[in-house]
Amino acid sequence: MTILERLLGHDAWTTRQLLLRCRELSDEQLDRPFELGDKSLRETFHHLIDVMERHTGFLLGQTNTASHREETSLESMLTCLTLVSKAFADIALRIERQGREDELITNPRNGNKRTYGGVIAHLITHSMHHRAQILAMLDSLGVPDVLEGDALGWESVARGWGWSDGGSYGNMVAE
Repeated sequence: MTILERLLGHDAWTTRQLLLRCRELSDEQLDRPFELGDKSLRETFHHLIDVMERHTGFLLGQTNTASHREETSLESMLTCLTLVSKAFADIALRIERQGREDELITNPRNGNKRTYGGVIAHLITHSMHHRAQILAMLDSLGVPDVLEGDALGWESVARGWGWSDGGSYGNMVAE
């Protein structure tokens, strides 16, 4: 597994786990505004996924990269996250395999030039930034036992190693 494959897998899985965890919240909790980012949980997830959609479209060379998704239910966002995460991973890995990370592309909406690699890195770090906000929001709502969302914890689950404490610290479970 390459570093990019790890980052893409961690990114999609962790966002999905947080969305799934929000199923236990009421609409009032999902829509409660927080000073952090001036958005609610629902708005933050919607923004995170919307940016993934638009930038993935940009990487794919689509000229109309605006999201047409208006539905903000958790189930619709989970479905959309699944689709856009797959599309993003596919194009990012294709760009990496072709050695095109430093190739410049131009945004047709504003003429800005970006590298493919820069857009890929931006999407992954953008998602992490907003997941950190989501973790703080869940904590302020008193949601217990929310995953830390770190890459080592994800890898222990993805590879099936398992950690005795369920996180990224401690000892691996003896087989």
